[in-house]
Order: sequence, then structure tokens, then C-alpha cells
Amino acid sequence: MKIEGGKFLITGGASQIGAHITLQLLQANVGEVVLFDNYALGSPEAIEDLLADPRVRLVKGDILRTHELYDQLEGVSGVFATAGFLTLPLSLNPHLGVAVNVQGMLNVYDACRYRGVEKVIFSSSVAAYGEPSADLIDEATPWTWANLQPGAALYAASKIMGENFGRLYHDRYGVKSVNLRYSSVYGERQHLRAVNSVYIIDTYERLRRGERPIIPDDGREVHDYIHVTDVARANVMAMASDVSRESFNVATGTATTLNRLVEIVQAITGTNLEPDYRTPPGKIRAAVSTQLDFSVEKIERMVGWKAEISFEEGIRRMIAWREQEQRRAA
Repeated sequence: MKIEGGKFLITGGASQIGAHITLQLLQANVGEVVLFDNYALGSPEAIEDLLADPRVRLVKGDILRTHELYDQLEGVSGVFATAGFLTLPLSLNPHLGVAVNVQGMLNVYDACRYRGVEKVIFSSSVAAYGEPSADLIDEATPWTWANLQPGAALYAASKIMGENFGRLYHDRYGVKSVNLRYSSVYGERQHLRAVNSVYIIDTYERLRRGERPIIPDDGREVHDYIHVTDVARANVMAMASDVSRESFNVATGTATTLNRLVEIVQAITGTNLEPDYRTPPGKIRAAVSTQLDFSVEKIERMVGWKAEISFEEGIRRMIAWREQEQRRAA
């Protein structure tokens, strides 16, 4: 699909990922971007810089109301479906979280079917694997959920359903779809709802206050942290490609322990406070594996994408953005 001069809609357009997809589209000389958002989690103020571009239009709407989607899809070639509840908010409000993630995505595909939208890029998650025991996790690895907390399992199940709506609508109605399974997304415009990525902000804030960083368990827990700019680029490249009915890992392929994460933040902030090893009671956690290796061979081969921003560079960018926001608010 041609991006230049085209018209695209982003559900959850005022979100962190939605905003960065918009930046990528603008750099690719898009014709128009419709940011479709109900402002439950994002806000117009958070994307004022994007709205200054005449090619960007913000529309208040909800994916649970199909007619609102339908009205905004006229002339749209592709939809980036980023709207959804993450593990933490879904755990706190399962009724609405499951409705948005499941019924909401079904509404997106239905509206696209009747409006003749060519392609949908769905923001899925590596949560679709649960806590797999495989040494190398590729797109065929099955979901292992028995040891997950209920909120994490429900979130993963909602993403699995969203992916299969895409396959179903491809098979029955010819709506092309690509599912992007993000690992732990972090970076500029960071929100405080992502269970794994918010730990970076929490650690930075504690160090800034002169407090010891808290590391759960023994700190050997690992995650694959992917910078939001790389995630946005994967979305645009997947939309531009001829690929459909596929799921892809969007990850770096490199696991980072919580111990190493804290070391990096300490080095950037110039602090060396001794970590406090303890697990706060009742804290929502996703997978807590000590071994994690995501294969990115498939997306490299079929889409031509691979991560470009190292974790150290990404953390520097994230902290610089956070400090700028704090100065602005002062």
C-alpha cells in the first residue's frame, strides 16, 4: 500500500503509540491522518504538536460505538488499531477492558468491512505467549497461561481474539490484516499504564528523589524492551507491505534483566544508591520469566523491519523527555 498521499485512521490516536505512528506517517508525506480517540487515556493537550500540522485531524470517538467509526472511515485506506486496555487498567476494570479489547476490535473490523478499508494493523502483544518455556519464542509458540495472574491472562486472551478477528475478516471479507506482537514498549510520551515500562519511570523518579531503587525478587526477571519509535516504524512498514493474515514479533531479540535496567538508569542519572530487593505486595505483574528470547526473523524476512534503537539510547531519550516535561510543568 502506498503511504505517501494516503489517508489513514488511528484508533487510540492520542496514545503514546498512536502519536509516534502519526509522526512516522507525516515523515512519509501522508495526505491525512485521522486520530480517533475517546480521550479516556489520551488527551488533545498531549498531542498539541501533532495537531499543529494541517494533515492531522483529531476526532472524539469510541470504538465501542460502531457508527462513530463508520462515519470517520470515508476514503480511509488503512487503519492502525492501537486503542485498547493494557494489563493494569484491564485488571482494575475488567468489564470495560474486555469490552474494548474484544467487542471494540470486532467493531473496527466490521466498520472496515463495510467502508471498504483495505488493511488493518492491529496492536497485539507478546502477552499472547503467556510464560512460554521455549528457548526461542517465534510466532508459532503456543500460549502458556497457567501461571499468569488473572489480569495478565485476560489481557492476553483479548489479544489472541483480536488477532483472530483479523484472520477471520481476511478469509471471509478480504480485509487485509497484520498483527504486531509488541514486547515491552517504552519511550517518549510514556504513559503510566504499562506494567513493565512504567518500572523504568518509577526507578528514575526514585533515584531523582534520592531514594533507593526497588528491584522485585532477585532482579533476574527479564523483558525485551522495544523503543516506541521502532514500534511505530514497524506499523508503517507493515501497512506499506503486501503482507496480510500474519502475526509478527516486534521486539529487539535481546532480554534485559531488571538489575541491568537499574544499572543503566543509575549511570544516566549519575547515582549509585544500593538497590532495595523486595517485591511490593499486591502489585500487578505480567510475565516474570528469567529467560526470554524472541525471534524477529519472520518480520525481518517478510516486512524488512528490525529494531534500530538500543536500550541504553532509548532510556536516554525517555529520561530527556521526562525531564523536559517536568521543566514545562514547573
